[in-house]
Amino acid sequence: MPAVTAENPLSLPRVTAPVGPAARPVLAVSTAPAGFEGEGFPVRRAFAGIDYRHLDPFIMMDQMGEVDYAAGEPKGTPWHPHRGFETVTYIIDGTFVHRDSHGGGGVITDGDTQWMTAGSGLLHIETPPEELVASGGLFHGLQLWVNLPRADKMIAPKYQDIRGGNVKLLASEDGGALVRLIAGDVAGHAGPGATHTPITMIHASLSPGARLVLPWRPDFNALAYGLAGHGSAGTERRPFRSGQSVVFGAGDALVVQAGDVQDSRSERFEVVLLGGRPLREPMMHYGPFVMNTHAELAQAFDDFKAGRLGTIPAS
Repeated sequence: MPAVTAENPLSLPRVTAPVGPAARPVLAVSTAPAGFEGEGFPVRRAFAGIDYRHLDPFIMMDQMGEVDYAAGEPKGTPWHPHRGFETVTYIIDGTFVHRDSHGGGGVITDGDTQWMTAGSGLLHIETPPEELVASGGLFHGLQLWVNLPRADKMIAPKYQDIRGGNVKLLASEDGGALVRLIAGDVAGHAGPGATHTPITMIHASLSPGARLVLPWRPDFNALAYGLAGHGSAGTERRPFRSGQSVVFGAGDALVVQAGDVQDSRSERFEVVLLGGRPLREPMMHYGPFVMNTHAELAQAFDDFKAGRLGTIPAS
């Protein structure tokens, strides 16, 4: 970890630490519970137990792995429906194959991101490629669910394939942190992901002892999740580590810092930073459907059972 990096971060554009802004305080740190998804691949539920008012417009995020599969062990998900939101699948290590009932999908691997707008609905499957099943190997990624505004709930499904080489690479002011900007804008730099709901998504790697200060839109919320290693959040240096989420309060800047010594499994403190403009709309979430009312959820189930979200294509 990670797959997309830079040989010399000092050669990258720098994110200058803002002068005099209000750094966001840390409101809470929570530990993600572990579980299993699909056919049995291990996940951590990053936002479990966090009040939705702090998450909006995000719904949930799963850390998939990190797991080193033996031959024959890699697993995926069976065919399943989605409606009313977007899934953002970011693969750090390994490979996943996506297919849907509209003929869309593709292969994502080692730093790629697939942005799937479910909109009005589709059937979807995620599987490891046959060669990974045969050989085994390392698998690690994230899947983030982003709510769609009421006006966009029923738009036509579509994909964005964001290859790792297209991610905007930046460096902290002192060069101690590498910033991968996947979507949104930071300090005048734009990531490649196009979103219906305005958000920012970053994967940052901090060298031991490095401090990262980022300007942050005051109209966005702010969350951090530790992928590997340990460090702290906020100017108060609230400790957090791999498998823990941080909820920030209001302000104009985010501060995270790596511990001076990292563990043997990770040379750097790996952190995902997320922010978005809250929709402030009713959110009804049940299984693979995210709508605004109970009636809309019931309609989604009826449409799924009636085959109106699509049919499973022939293999």
